[in-house]
Amino acid sequence: MNEAQKRILDRVEQIVVTVIFVFFLRRIWPEQLDLAGLVPILLLVSEGAVVVFLILRRPTTNISVRPQDWLLASGGTFFALMVGAGGDPLFVKFSLVLVLLGTLVQVFSKFSLRRSFGLVAANRGVKKSGMYAFLRHPMYAGYMLSHIGYLMYAPTVRNMLVYAAVWGLLVGRIFAEERMLIQDEAYRDYAQKVRYRLAPFIF
Repeated sequence: MNEAQKRILDRVEQIVVTVIFVFFLRRIWPEQLDLAGLVPILLLVSEGAVVVFLILRRPTTNISVRPQDWLLASGGTFFALMVGAGGDPLFVKFSLVLVLLGTLVQVFSKFSLRRSFGLVAANRGVKKSGMYAFLRHPMYAGYMLSHIGYLMYAPTVRNMLVYAAVWGLLVGRIFAEERMLIQDEAYRDYAQKVRYRLAPFIF
């Protein structure tokens, strides 16, 4: 695949994610803007940040063209937008705190990446500062915190299954990204200094 085709793939990824986010926004926007209504709004901010950074990111031609990597990236992103409202909220204030904390972690992670943000495994430069000084994949840790919080707010079987699939895909994305990044000596040095990918002392 030549460089022009890879740049086209880069643009296709941006367009598809933007369109799906619009449908997601319409589906989970709360009927009332009360305390409980802040939970889905924060989730929209969290997922909307993905779209914004995706549009502003730096183009790259060093991007994976492996079909399985594209499936992992698209699945992990799109499935997360398949959750909906429903169920009786559990511990609304605590779920709000988790979604807010998860949103802050992932937004600060995106700011650490700046224009190096992307969905499909690619080398847009090795980041070592900000949130990446503590974890190799802090953005995914932030996603998971937000997911737990929203699941407490809308505890349905569907949402549980969606997030279970998303978490599996996120772990797959971690290995796909590191498979490409580990070719870079700078990343190998970074991985030796920052041992944990997702959760300190666990993974």
